Amino acid sequence: MTDLFTIAPLNPTIRAALDTAFTVHHVDDMDDPVAWLAENGAGIAYALTDGHYGIKPEYLAGLPDLKLVSSNGVGYDAIDTDTAVKRGVIVTHTPNVLNAEVATTTLMLLIACYRNFTLEVDHAVSGRWAETGNLPLSRSVDNRTIGILGLGRIGMEIARKLAPFNSKILYHTRTKRDVDYTYYDDLAAMARDADVLISIAPGGASTHHLVNADVMAALGPDGVLINVGRGSVVDEVALINALETGKLGMAGLDVFENEPHIPEALRKMRNVVLTPHIGSATVETRAAMAQLAVDNLLQHSKDGTVISPVPECASLL
Repeated sequence: MTDLFTIAPLNPTIRAALDTAFTVHHVDDMDDPVAWLAENGAGIAYALTDGHYGIKPEYLAGLPDLKLVSSNGVGYDAIDTDTAVKRGVIVTHTPNVLNAEVATTTLMLLIACYRNFTLEVDHAVSGRWAETGNLPLSRSVDNRTIGILGLGRIGMEIARKLAPFNSKILYHTRTKRDVDYTYYDDLAAMARDADVLISIAPGGASTHHLVNADVMAALGPDGVLINVGRGSVVDEVALINALETGKLGMAGLDVFENEPHIPEALRKMRNVVLTPHIGSATVETRAAMAQLAVDNLLQHSKDGTVISPVPECASLL
């Protein structure tokens, strides 16, 4: 059978599916993966990873006959696509199947921020409600002006799910889209006009710290920042300062600059809602993502085509 080098953790169902078509070599089974690849990497045509683990440069170098890297996740900034394309290696990911779930997580964070959800739950569970009475009133999520940074597939799904809240949608992308929402070519200007800024932008050099101190100041002391894209898009140091000094009102964060580590300052704040990168983390959605990652491998091994290549690999297809 065809050899497959796997980097990301594999659940039993996916491992069973892979074992029917590939001889699986998992990185966790190796004392020294780089040394193992130096001896055994030649002839291995396929690799499976995810958006968190990516594929290290030394792993790429140790796979001289690699044809395809299948990534289980929509984000792929942990994969050096430039090197892959130069070598003729196709990279695939798992878009679309997680759009609705990430959009739901976005709404969860937004509602949790405005309704002080984590504080209210703690107030009830701790018994302080009976001792001290109600907390101050929270704010409504209805009728808000919401700016979306990155109006791609997930951004569009977020906008669609916001419709029942009577939200006015603004958006900032590299180029204007043919949609009914209001386009801004300047992110800070959009932040000034928005109650909420939702970042669903991908990672990478072009978006690094795109949401900086100026953008947060423009969003203002009543503003809410939601990040469900990549942690690197938001300047975390500037974010902590803005929240501590009142220049920014609230933040709902599912992603962070140095995952899984979250700065202690953020963990102690009462005006933030934090979740551990669970945007797509439901049984149903993760199963669909994993199946698409496997299907990309199976289809390429069968006929040389793939289902969901990343845009950078268009020239290879």
